[in-house]
This record gives sequence, structure tokens and C-alpha cells, in this order.
Amino acid sequence: MRTESAPAPRRIVVTGLGVVSPWGWGLQPFHDGILSGETAIGPFSRFDHTRQRTHVAGEVPPAPPQVRARLKGFGRLSYADAYALAATQEALDQAGLAPGGPGLAGVYFGGSTGGLLESEWYYERRLKGQDPSRRLLASQQLSAPGDAVARYAQTRGPVETVSSACASGGLALEAALRDLRSGETDWALAGGSDSLCQITYSGFNALRAVSETPCRPFRRDRTGMSIGEGAALLVLEPLERALARGARPLAELKGAGSSCDASHMTAPHPEGIGAALAIEQALKDAGVGPDDIDFVNAHGTGTPLNDAAEWAALRKSLGERAGRIPLTSTKGVVGHLLGSSGAIEAVATVLCLREGRVHPTPGGGTVDPAAPVDLVLGQPRLTPDARFALSISLAFGGANAAVIFGRWQEPAS
Repeated sequence: MRTESAPAPRRIVVTGLGVVSPWGWGLQPFHDGILSGETAIGPFSRFDHTRQRTHVAGEVPPAPPQVRARLKGFGRLSYADAYALAATQEALDQAGLAPGGPGLAGVYFGGSTGGLLESEWYYERRLKGQDPSRRLLASQQLSAPGDAVARYAQTRGPVETVSSACASGGLALEAALRDLRSGETDWALAGGSDSLCQITYSGFNALRAVSETPCRPFRRDRTGMSIGEGAALLVLEPLERALARGARPLAELKGAGSSCDASHMTAPHPEGIGAALAIEQALKDAGVGPDDIDFVNAHGTGTPLNDAAEWAALRKSLGERAGRIPLTSTKGVVGHLLGSSGAIEAVATVLCLREGRVHPTPGGGTVDPAAPVDLVLGQPRLTPDARFALSISLAFGGANAAVIFGRWQEPAS
């Protein structure tokens, strides 16, 4: 009996990138920042933190005049919405697309705070007997940044907000990949946006999970994470569509995987079982093996438990090569962007693949001998032959996401 083999999945490529980060508004300052070997984590002024035990974060600087002028109604936007829209504009420009463009577009967005900061302002002013504008509550819902992107881009496809803690951005990319492969959408805007807020900052401080100094992922003396804010967006579309309209792919989204180990509300499974499963699923989905991964952008928060569990997951899923694969943590550069961390780390991964060099993790120091990763320190690591890169997102509640990007190579003429 003859059986037909399953058709190969549609190839999905990245054609546009947009970023707002603690390094500034735009892809270029982010690009320069991650390659600098310095950190953007430091003192911040978004809210009063004098009574907190820590006093550093990755804060986005004020928007430059050209950004404020281009974003209609900028002064009425929440921080998270403004970050999301600025990243969307930049990504669409790079992709050569315009709002309301042809085809059925979907929005897939990760987040964890929405307009929570502005809601805190509203509540504080009410407590003082003031009558604050209810406009401060307009973006309170978690879906607000993604909804704002859909309105701006005039999309007509699905609009999905994923809020699964720190895995949200990676899971949003996975959802976009699935719908693009199936033909549910013709192209997609995938990413995430989050802003600093007092509730999140206080919560992580109460857990003693935040470092008093900029975080030091995988170092022996690491003491915790650093919180950041910002947004990142990737334009994704099938390869044939991109080439037909004359777009130049920046990278290929090869595969994605997800899981939930559900072992603890806040701590990862000590053996990294769930994270390893997500990585293994991503490898299978991408059609590559553990030996094909040329570098890793780790979740790398800098907490003792997370980094140890992530090392266990890498060793389980990638085998004995795990300690020899160049590894970096974008969180050491800009902080932990929570629900949008997987998105901005995906952008960093694409940039590193395109340029053939892995950005360093700031801070120097000694790598933990109990988690002996090949951590890139000091200067970018040249990887001119890198073909595939793995980006990992892990979260409270045991949620895990992994995505694999492939370097784009122009077809031989």
C-alpha cells in the first residue's frame, strides 16, 4: 500500500523588525546597545521606589520629538500602547508595508501589564481626593497594546493577546507561526509590549527575586533579575508572499515549541523538564537536530533557581554540546521585559544571526561552575557560519516557550 508523505510546512520569514527598549526608541539604538557589552539597567524614575529594597530597572527614555509627532494622540497613550505602536511603525516601514495593506493580517501579542501603570496613577489620585481623568483606565486591560496595534495596522485577521507571564512573547510567536502555516492569515504582526509598574516591581521585590544591581545571568555571584520595559515587533509572512512583493527576508522562523511543567507557582522545575520539552518540540517542529543549534539566547534571568534549571534543560535537550554552544542573555542588557521579553529577545536573535556575531552578556565575572554554559562576555562572539539559533522563554506557573530562527541566505542565482 502506497502512502503519501506529509507536505513540508510553509516557510515563514521575518521581513520587518521594530523595537522600543531601555536603549531608546528604535532598532538602531537597541542594536548598538546589545553589541556594546554595556547594560541599560540602572537608576530609574518612572515611579517612587524609595521604600523598595532595590532601585534599578531598565527604563525606556523619553520619546524623541519625531516619534511623538508621528504617533497620533501620543499624549493620550499609555506607555505600553505607545511602545507597541512605535515598534509597529518601525517594523512595517522596514517590511515595506503600510497600515491597511493587502492580505489578511493577524496580530499576536504578548504582555503582562497592559496599562496597569496608568491605573495605578488613577487609583493614587482618587485616594488623594482628586478626580483623575478616566482616560487613564482606557488601556487597563491586558489586550490593550495588541488591540492598539490592530487598530493602527488596520488588520482584518485574528487579534490574540497571550498573557502567560514571561513566556507570553514566545508563545505569541508560536501562535503566529501556526496560523501562517495553516493559511489562517496571510501575514502577521507578532510581538509584545510591557511597561514598568509598581505592582510588578513590588511583587518581584517581595519574592526577593530582584537583584540590587544589574542582573548577572549564569554568574556564580548572581542574586536575581532586573525588570525592564519596552516593546518589540516582528513582521512575519510566508516566503513566497515576501518574495513576490520584492521584500528581502531578514531571517526564517523555523519552528516553535511550548510546554508547562506546572511544578510550582513561581519556581521552575529543578531538572528543567518542561523547558527541555519545549526545546525538543521546537527542534522537531523546525526539522533540525540538537547539533544544528549554533547559539542560544537563553531566558537567563539571573536568579539562582532559574539559571540552574535552564542549564539542566539545555543539557537534557541539546546533549553534551550544551556547554560548548555560545550562549547569551538579552536580559542582562535591557532587563526582563516580562510579557514582551520573548519578543525583544527574538529580535536580538535575528540581529545576531544576520550579522554572524552573538551579543555579549554584560557584567563580566565567573560563570557558575554548576551551570557551565559558554557565556559570551566582553565582546561579541563571531559566528559567521551560524545557521540556526534557539531563543528560550520560561515563566511563572511552569509555562515554557522555545523558538528557532534560521539565517536567511539568498538563493543561488
